[in-house]
Amino acid sequence: MKEVVPLAEGWKLRHRETLLPARVPGCVHTDLLTAGLIPDPFLGVNEPDVAWVGQRAWTYVRDLRATDTAAAEHERTDLVFDGLDTAATLTLDGRELGRTRNMHRRHRFDVTGHHGLLAVDFASAYDEAAAVRAVTGERPNVYPEPFQYIRKMACGFGWDWGPTLVTAGIWRPVRLERWSTARLAGVRPLVTVHGGTGRVEVRVEVERTAQGAARPLAVRATVGNGLAEARGVVEGTHAVLTLEVPGASLWWPRGYGDQPLYDLELALVEEAAGPGAGERQLDTWHRRIGFRTVELDRSADAHGTGFTLVVNGERLFARGVNWIPDDVFPSRVTPERYRTRLRQTADAGVDLVRIWGGGIYEDDAFYDACDELGLMVWQDFLFACAAYPEEQPLRGEVEAEARDNVVRLMPHPSLVLWNGNNENLWGFRDWGWEPELRGDSWGGGYYLDLLPRIVAELDPTRPYSAGSPWSGSWDHHPNDPAHGTHHSWEVWNRRDYAEYRDSVPRFVSEFGWQAPPALATLRRALPGERLAPDSPGMLHHQKAEDGNGKLNRGVARHFALPEDDFDRWHYLTQLVQARAVATGIEHWRSHWPVCAGTVVWQINDCWPVSSWAAIDGDGRLKPLYHELRRVYADRLLTLQPGDGDNALPVLALVNQCAEPWQARVTLRRLRADGTEVAEHLLDVTVAARSVHRRTVPRDLAPAPRSAKEFLVADGGELRSVHFSVTDREFAYPVPHYDVAVESRVGPGTGNVEVVVTAHTLVRDLLLQADRLGPDAVCDTGLRTLLPGEQLRLRVTGAAETGANAVRAALFCVEPA
Repeated sequence: MKEVVPLAEGWKLRHRETLLPARVPGCVHTDLLTAGLIPDPFLGVNEPDVAWVGQRAWTYVRDLRATDTAAAEHERTDLVFDGLDTAATLTLDGRELGRTRNMHRRHRFDVTGHHGLLAVDFASAYDEAAAVRAVTGERPNVYPEPFQYIRKMACGFGWDWGPTLVTAGIWRPVRLERWSTARLAGVRPLVTVHGGTGRVEVRVEVERTAQGAARPLAVRATVGNGLAEARGVVEGTHAVLTLEVPGASLWWPRGYGDQPLYDLELALVEEAAGPGAGERQLDTWHRRIGFRTVELDRSADAHGTGFTLVVNGERLFARGVNWIPDDVFPSRVTPERYRTRLRQTADAGVDLVRIWGGGIYEDDAFYDACDELGLMVWQDFLFACAAYPEEQPLRGEVEAEARDNVVRLMPHPSLVLWNGNNENLWGFRDWGWEPELRGDSWGGGYYLDLLPRIVAELDPTRPYSAGSPWSGSWDHHPNDPAHGTHHSWEVWNRRDYAEYRDSVPRFVSEFGWQAPPALATLRRALPGERLAPDSPGMLHHQKAEDGNGKLNRGVARHFALPEDDFDRWHYLTQLVQARAVATGIEHWRSHWPVCAGTVVWQINDCWPVSSWAAIDGDGRLKPLYHELRRVYADRLLTLQPGDGDNALPVLALVNQCAEPWQARVTLRRLRADGTEVAEHLLDVTVAARSVHRRTVPRDLAPAPRSAKEFLVADGGELRSVHFSVTDREFAYPVPHYDVAVESRVGPGTGNVEVVVTAHTLVRDLLLQADRLGPDAVCDTGLRTLLPGEQLRLRVTGAAETGANAVRAALFCVEPA
């Protein structure tokens, strides 16, 4: 039987003339941090002070004993790395084992009978990129870093939300595998459903030793503890088995059904000669699978070309978020951290996570959690925002990387889409690349030929899209909102968030709005700094081009921009972020099925930074997170402006449940002081998985451009408000409310209820709980109260808190 020996211990990092203890998996930065040799690059303005780490070569060493590699009971010992970052030369007792140049694939070396000092010499990623660029020639890039010349996590070279921290190291597990006769070299389960019967076609690849070349081998497979069994003979190095599970329970995305998972187990055995001689087990393999079908409907219709995910025959509006690496040092992301972040994601109403192409293929723990939580995974191949050479040595690495990761990830039922790249087809057509390239390769051959061929060969059970955005063919502009996927960035870059309502794309796979992180995150990351929008640390932790300018213009379109009041600026920028994203989602969801999905940029951060994230770099929830919970809920009530200056508002009820929604909606026209002018009660039936739209009666609509009246729609616990003018134009009263604090369990527990009683209109009230203590969390985000209404806010993790402290942590819209 194959024996696996982890090699996590005993590693050293060579630093100048000394050997430092090294953690594996890990990277040079984290080892130097542990040794106290570099400052924390996440704090203050330390990041540039550690740039030298990514610009030099590094070596990891460890001893391998003779007994490690020459165990008498095994014919072969392999040294297996799940991830080497990135360009490395490996030697054992001075003998070269091999060279690597790809962070995103696994590597295996035969070390049978060899022992001594194992050294992994990592070249500087910059040197490796320069050597490749010298062979392939220059290619255009959105950023001034050479990430397109090396198969490495692109965002480690810096992004408009990330620091430039170029890593090196053994970033995923390493082990010895001792085996005899044969081993399982590759297992590809093709999982489908036909007429209620689950079907698993398992394609197996076997590697044999010289002594095992002619021995009779077989593979046994079981599904679900004996629900189905099969056995197949290994012909040479391959075998195919088919298992059927009648009445298999279907895996569904969250909100559509359950997520049953079945154990798929394989055993490679040697068939002994002679009757009754039995067999010898050589190797095993185990994954969890789920039975479901997934299609991508890209049919043409009266509105253009669709992009609708269909799971188990059910057409979905995808409630999505974009995912970036959760730490710029990804070896620090544990299975527990993955589960926490993905649990938060699911709790926000999300059902699809897009793994963006400038990051990594995540650890199996990520996809395991998505399988269990019902989070569909859209997986980009790792290309982003640059022209990529298609010549050697990159082309062979790209193919090997794609084959490795397709086979590794395809057992996961949560994986529903392979996507060729991020923004490169758009960049080729629109960003001046085409004339600059003058016919040189740029990656088109990857996205439109190589990658779809690999997916069709290895994983034909899932759809492939060439890129995001992508209209489906060169017949249309790559980012045409009427065709395929669309990235909506003009609004954030140049316009008011209300202009999200100007179009109905078929599928919005990127859009978003920036805001700073929570105050407690800023205080930890910028110790001792007097916080201001333009203080040194704040500017350093703002990586977007003219990021603060865009933040300020976004606020100024709706509010008076605060001067010398950081707390007010912080609240308003977070408010505008939440409102902007909600505006887009409410509008696009109300136009289902023409629009079939929104994927917000982004759910998470990789360090403490002003960014588009809903969960900041310290894991704290921004107001945007709570807005996602509201606008991504199964049922959404929203008031939308009508088309044209004098058009009446539209009430839209979105029902993504499997059952009809019997809704009783109260519409009220109110004056700014809370006086009711008119009221209307509507009984509405919204069919399952559908949207009901109706024009608001004329007597309930505030006059166009009214600064003194507004419209409120209430349906159960759902509320939507509509104002005809911006906040700075509306005649808000001075907000007046009472605050009381009640202990939920007892004094000193840190669990309290805050009771807010409004005496005026209080719009977008927000309790920033982290101001009560760095670990404090509030269960509620932005809320609008009418005079006489009461709101209970539940706070956990706060120290002993009084009403005055709570009041200081409460913010709301104020008159201009």
